[in-house]
Amino acid sequence: MKSQVKTPQSFIFGLQWIIVGSRFEWDNNRSKEFTFLHKNCFPTDDSFMTLAIGAALLRCRTDFSDLSEQAVEWMQVIGRAYPNGAYGNRFNGWLYNEHPQPYNSFGNGAAMRVSAVAYVAGSISEVKELTHAVTAVTHNHPEGLKGAEATAVAIYMARTGSSLKDIRRHITRHYYEIDFTQDDIWEDYLFDETCQRTVPQALQAFFESSGFEDAIRNAISIGGDSDTLAAITGSVAAAYYGVPTDIRQKIMEYMDKFHLSILREFERRYPAAAK
Repeated sequence: MKSQVKTPQSFIFGLQWIIVGSRFEWDNNRSKEFTFLHKNCFPTDDSFMTLAIGAALLRCRTDFSDLSEQAVEWMQVIGRAYPNGAYGNRFNGWLYNEHPQPYNSFGNGAAMRVSAVAYVAGSISEVKELTHAVTAVTHNHPEGLKGAEATAVAIYMARTGSSLKDIRRHITRHYYEIDFTQDDIWEDYLFDETCQRTVPQALQAFFESSGFEDAIRNAISIGGDSDTLAAITGSVAAAYYGVPTDIRQKIMEYMDKFHLSILREFERRYPAAAK
């Protein structure tokens, strides 16, 4: 029987679920039955950019006035250090540009990397400000900004005690009219790299979940961009339910020393409450 002990909410959530979904991105598994952390799992571009935003939040000024500049620097540093992350073509070009500019993207990369913001911000209004700072440097299209903000707000609400019902109400009122169920999309949902066709689906996987691991299995079972769906769903689910200790320990095996150094520093700076 798997351990039911939960760790505190922590920044590691943003990496775990990406790694769980990594082996299904190009070979979808339309079932909730699969080995959760398999030997073929691996960090992806989502993992690396989640770490980059965490590093930017650690290195920026206390008033966050240089957060955008730090986000650019750390995404480029980590992206170049891990070039096999399967980055999108435009983002890959941005990584190596000496004068990088936003490119009006509404890709789901805006939402998959933003989770750390929700652990630093002290209010929903600050979540929105910090999310814009780390997102608009690349994904400055309104749909990209909306997808990132909806994700970060959902995580913040989950970690600060809002009910699942209240989170859903806020998201549907302010961001997306989610008028489908998992069953409605299981058979025909296809790979889609946009925020508007990834974030609602990922959040619905959380809304229909009965627990932390169940949420991730929901996300992966619908197919599509599995690592990013798992990143978004998992970041909210871990903040809401907490993380089983055995899974946290297992995920450490997929991370190198550099990853762990950022993770540990972030968790020291921004300790999370126990669930």
